[in-house]
Amino acid sequence: MISSFFGKTKPANYIVLLITVFVCYCFVHFFLFDKHYGPEYFILQLVTLATLCFGYFVMNFIVKRNKVTGPNSYTILFFTLFLLVFPKTLIDSNAIYCSFFLLLALRRLISLHSLKAIRSKLFDATLWIVIASLFYDWALLFLCLVYLATYVYEPKNIKNWLVPFAGVFAAGMVIYCVLTVFGWVDFVWEHYVFDYRFNKANFLNWATSTKLVLYIAAVSIVGLLSFVKLGKAGMGKVATMRLVAVAFVLGVLLNFLVSGAEVYPIMVTFFPASIFFAKYVESIRRANMKEVTLMLSIFLPLMVFFLSLAIGD
Repeated sequence: MISSFFGKTKPANYIVLLITVFVCYCFVHFFLFDKHYGPEYFILQLVTLATLCFGYFVMNFIVKRNKVTGPNSYTILFFTLFLLVFPKTLIDSNAIYCSFFLLLALRRLISLHSLKAIRSKLFDATLWIVIASLFYDWALLFLCLVYLATYVYEPKNIKNWLVPFAGVFAAGMVIYCVLTVFGWVDFVWEHYVFDYRFNKANFLNWATSTKLVLYIAAVSIVGLLSFVKLGKAGMGKVATMRLVAVAFVLGVLLNFLVSGAEVYPIMVTFFPASIFFAKYVESIRRANMKEVTLMLSIFLPLMVFFLSLAIGD
């Protein structure tokens, strides 16, 4: 029943998942963290929630348009389940915005498999990554993904290798001009410090560290199985999955480099991880096994979520 429901793309899928996100968002803010917002901050939270929800349509567009997965809703389902496993990510607005703009960058990079308008797509991806770095300075690491895409799809054209430089320059000039108009120029020098300080309170917390280790291990195993299941798939799909894998690795690295109070950048890895899990579920041939896998995939995150609410972590 679950596989038949999420095995298709229809409005009901969006409605169920977006309602789940809305309820989860409210629980985390008003129950887990007991937040109280004035009118202005409340509006900002609504914008943040709207951005998160709009990301669902972008994710579904990416996987359907580029045929990364089959015509199903497994990717957005697993993205929602990862939010339940790491509910604290919903308290970090920077994580939501950074993830959204990196998602837009991935949309352009994944679409390179068509070999059309390559320089335009590389330029756009660079712009989105620079914008994402306004929320986490270390997000600039994802520029490595732009160069990887260049190497994979059209490495012999020297102009492609220069496009990211043009993108960084253009985005930097626009951002600097806007900040100058509002008198926030100091933001650039204060934000892009690329400082790293090991957050013992975060990584030595058994609940947080255990979830993180199990999550990375599970995604790594499922990702490896996904590559094995690709088998004799075309090079286009293999190249796309390689970009997804590198995006996940860069996201994990970003998670370790960015630390602080109420900072949870693990969300940037959710989309690549969701693709791996969606591909794995698709590869299960037996209907009863697929149903059991999806049931466990839903039950375990729900259990972790309610446990997090109970212990306040």
